[in-house]
Amino acid sequence: MRACPAPFNLADYVLSAGRATPDKTALAVLHADRADSWSFARLEAAVLGLAGGLRAQGLRPGDRVLLRLGNTPEFPVAFLGCVAAGLVPVPTAEGLTAPELDRIVPMVKPAAILAAPGLTLPTAPPCPVLPDLAALTDHSPAAYDMGEPDRLAYLVFTSGSSGQPKPVAHAHRAVWARRMMWDGWYGLRPDDRMLHAGAFNWTFTLGTGLLDPWAIGATALIPAPGTAPEALAGLMAQHEATLFAAAPGVFRKMLRAGDLALPHLRHALAAGEKLPESLRARWVEATGTQIHEALGMSECSTFVSGSPARPAPEGTLGHPQPGRRIAIVTEDGAAVEDGETGILAIHRSDPGLMLGYLTEAAPDLPLTGDWFLTGDLVSAGADGALHYHGRRDDLLTTGGFRVSPLEIEAAFLTAPGVTDCAATALTVKADTEVIALAYAGDATPDALAALAETRLARYKQPRLYIPLPSLPRSANGKLDRRALKRLLMEMT
Repeated sequence: MRACPAPFNLADYVLSAGRATPDKTALAVLHADRADSWSFARLEAAVLGLAGGLRAQGLRPGDRVLLRLGNTPEFPVAFLGCVAAGLVPVPTAEGLTAPELDRIVPMVKPAAILAAPGLTLPTAPPCPVLPDLAALTDHSPAAYDMGEPDRLAYLVFTSGSSGQPKPVAHAHRAVWARRMMWDGWYGLRPDDRMLHAGAFNWTFTLGTGLLDPWAIGATALIPAPGTAPEALAGLMAQHEATLFAAAPGVFRKMLRAGDLALPHLRHALAAGEKLPESLRARWVEATGTQIHEALGMSECSTFVSGSPARPAPEGTLGHPQPGRRIAIVTEDGAAVEDGETGILAIHRSDPGLMLGYLTEAAPDLPLTGDWFLTGDLVSAGADGALHYHGRRDDLLTTGGFRVSPLEIEAAFLTAPGVTDCAATALTVKADTEVIALAYAGDATPDALAALAETRLARYKQPRLYIPLPSLPRSANGKLDRRALKRLLMEMT
């Protein structure tokens, strides 16, 4: 793909296509009996008004703004408003607890916090908390802060093998790189109506459900908060959704509900966790439409996928999106033999690759030679399609989020009655995995579940608590996670 233009601003780019059709619906929030609509003109006015309001608070380009916002349109307005003003938004999951926020705030060093009523804040906020977004938005508009495409635009958090959340630094150019998904995954068109089943404040929704449709001038449809997956098919039919995006668990619940008459749907999109082939087949049978799956990560969004133009061969993830430069390598960065399993790697030149993990000095991009090692284990077939073999580390995937077991375990290691513990994923029925906590000691499952509610966001909380006499460990005391998983599978 051609290079990102300069000067550049992510928010300006995302909203530029809509200026040709200012009265067209950019966003519709779908309720059972109505739709709350935002035109492209209204959306851009809100974004630039908020940018002006934030600048009036004394914030300056480069300042970081922690977003503590709920599942409402205020979230994307705040994200784009910060970026428009040259500020650096830091989205956070709605359910984070105060101890979790206390761990990430020192990494971010925010200059302000945008906070919705009722959402948890850090124990001692180190900066002004701005709760009145309406007042900030009702301000004279700011001009877009234009600059080099490689400058820092936003931060998102991911959990690494250390068990500690890490701030991932992305440049303004990251949104330009998403154009490779338009044909390489979505088959996206300006006349599309994209319904994304996720909450506004999930990064999968933000990118696939909002920013990408807006960047091409399409309409984004988001179900109102609290909408059950079983109600989505009716909303899709009523509002003529042509594309549908969700995590695999949503497809499973929709199929369970039945009645999937979707006359306008061209195809669906899945990401967030591996899509079981059996689930894909059931969807195709029920709807007559395909699900195109994508593999991605916080550090580079999606980069391998099937698409309408090039569907993934059965049992594969699909192909690298046109314009991506990837390789399959060993731990030291050497290419593997044809057909062998190795680590999926992204070349440092990929415009969608993060600037790096934020450090005190600057974002640091960990490379092996010229390659960023994703940790995903894959092999390539003769046609270049990639077969997925899991992760080289032990990250757990729940509801589309990747969570380190170490982070979960840290919440319980000091709990009364727990002498040892480990978190793992367990298959409880076909195509369904949950997080389980195995523990030694005399604590009760009810007590641990109550503790989890105070220490962990909902998506990180175990769904099963399994007492054991002891956990399997090697002679030198190292936890044998594979042996633990085998033991628990035998028990359940």
